[in-house]
Amino acid sequence: MTPFASLLNQYKAIFFDAYGVLKNAHGLIPGVDQTIGRLVESQTPFYVLTNDASRSPDELAESYARLGLPQITAHCIVSSGMLAREYLQLKVNHGTVAYLGTPTSAHYIENADLHALPIRDVDLDNAADITALVLLDDEGFDWNTDLNKTVNLLRRRNIPVIVANTDATYPVAGSQVAVAIGAVADMLERIVGKQFIRFGKPDAQLFMFAYDLLRERMPITKSDILMVGDTLKSDILGGNKFGFDTALVLTGNTPAQDVDLRIQATGIIPTYVCESAAV
Repeated sequence: MTPFASLLNQYKAIFFDAYGVLKNAHGLIPGVDQTIGRLVESQTPFYVLTNDASRSPDELAESYARLGLPQITAHCIVSSGMLAREYLQLKVNHGTVAYLGTPTSAHYIENADLHALPIRDVDLDNAADITALVLLDDEGFDWNTDLNKTVNLLRRRNIPVIVANTDATYPVAGSQVAVAIGAVADMLERIVGKQFIRFGKPDAQLFMFAYDLLRERMPITKSDILMVGDTLKSDILGGNKFGFDTALVLTGNTPAQDVDLRIQATGIIPTYVCESAAV
């Protein structure tokens, strides 16, 4: 185990995952407020790289402020939903975009100047104007009727399907996890036999987006940045592939009693293993 505090002075910038690193279903991970405070005090840049596309960056920042971390502003948040929005702007520039998710998650569609329609309101007999489907969040729809409707929409319409959150699960309490929209996408992909377009860790786009933002602020190289995450197959694998040093924390998807086994089984090796991101 490496004390997380010992890493802060070794890097010019820190990238954090959100769920399981900074917060969980109960609130902030104990001690991370002190970590963010240290970074702000030392003027060390940081970004929160999240596969959470359930809310806009402004709303995500407000949620941190309510938890006592107003230092995490919208400018500090890089969401996979932002990448999905860019794709929609470039490739799907007309028509109606159906979505699975909460009404707040539709921000990423509406922000691309497209009409967002929840899957429950789709009329399968009158769906010619639907030009894409976006999977945004695991809440906001009925897992029975709306998933069945999604399958039948994709059987009728040959449209692009964008997955704005590739996570299969997310931590909720202790060692318990909940099913995320990425797992729903895996199931739907197998059922309809089509290839979906995915954004989020471990793919490089999210890391590149944040890296480019940082390079606009200061001269920096990949070796100057530490990626902190709780999941080997997304945060750590993605960070490793992009060329960052990585720190695996044991406050989320990777329990302490399984960490050695999971590292050996996956072959995904973090630069450091820390109990948490607290100092």
